[in-house]
Amino acid sequence: MITVEALAWPPVTEPDFLTATRTAYDTSAVRYAEFIGEHFHANPINRVMIPFFAELVRASGDGLVADVGCGPGHITAYLRSLGVTAFGIDLSPEMIALARGSHPELRFEVGLMGALDAEDASLAGVLANYSIIHTPPERLPETLAEFHRVLVPGGHLLLSFPGYDDPAEFAEAYDHKVFLAYRYSPDRVAELLLKVGLAEVARLVGAPGEDPQRGFPQVYLLARRLTRNPQG
Repeated sequence: MITVEALAWPPVTEPDFLTATRTAYDTSAVRYAEFIGEHFHANPINRVMIPFFAELVRASGDGLVADVGCGPGHITAYLRSLGVTAFGIDLSPEMIALARGSHPELRFEVGLMGALDAEDASLAGVLANYSIIHTPPERLPETLAEFHRVLVPGGHLLLSFPGYDDPAEFAEAYDHKVFLAYRYSPDRVAELLLKVGLAEVARLVGAPGEDPQRGFPQVYLLARRLTRNPQG
């Protein structure tokens, strides 16, 4: 596991896409933070799925929740307002600095969602709001496996991402404002989740026309960690 406050950050060796993504978000952190909170709260789907996720976490024992790819901390703070004990993780030190400045009462750490600084089966929930979009398709299975590792049996994962509406394909790259990103087939992501031991609970898919910017379906997948191996 990574010690997120270690002096040698970022790691000496890491995949190129992580280094490039970190640099892009460090560079655009202030500009990104100026609009993302308002953009998030203006989307009514967020006020459906995230409270639903929070209610399930509270009902299952009210444990700790990681907001991975937390950016400037707006969703971590929203989770806290919903009565969830949440902390934020982001690979961008500049984003974490902004989050700590805006929400000094909350915990924020620099870290990687593919190598979380958390014990096995220690979290009641993981929320990844548009956080997997910069993960190349070939690296997504290991990221989902990491989410499974840190969740308690019965713990919940909420993923959101732009959907790819060709059922024959897994993913498609697109030109994100900050850095290269991918949109994913919700069916294929659900299959990957089940393979690592996370069973789909619910999904919400916004129609492509509801995205005024790109016309992508907006996908929210809620999954629960199984209490036994999906292979039996």
